[in-house]
Amino acid sequence: MIKIYHNPRCRKSREGLELLQKSGHEFEVVHYLDDVPSEEELKTIIQYLEIAPEALVRKSESIWKENYKGKSLSNDEIIRAMVKYPKLIERPIVIRDKTAVIGRPTEKIKPLL
Repeated sequence: MIKIYHNPRCRKSREGLELLQKSGHEFEVVHYLDDVPSEEELKTIIQYLEIAPEALVRKSESIWKENYKGKSLSNDEIIRAMVKYPKLIERPIVIRDKTAVIGRPTEKIKPLL
């Protein structure tokens, strides 16, 4: 089963969702701003993405700039920040089995289909 962590207010996230809809594959939509992933879920997602937690952070968000920019944070602290402020999570994230991609650009999603 394919899963997309989606923010309907984000153009790139909407484009990723549209790609999944046109693919004909079944998928689950997680509105992560409302259904916030737990620390454990984020750790699993990060493992599937094969990236460091900081690479999943939207550093252009004012929350990041005002509260975290320039600070030396552990991976766990970064993950806790994303749980506390899910707006910091890069999007869309698409997962299939144990493989995940950040769908920016949208073409990165195609290999999972």
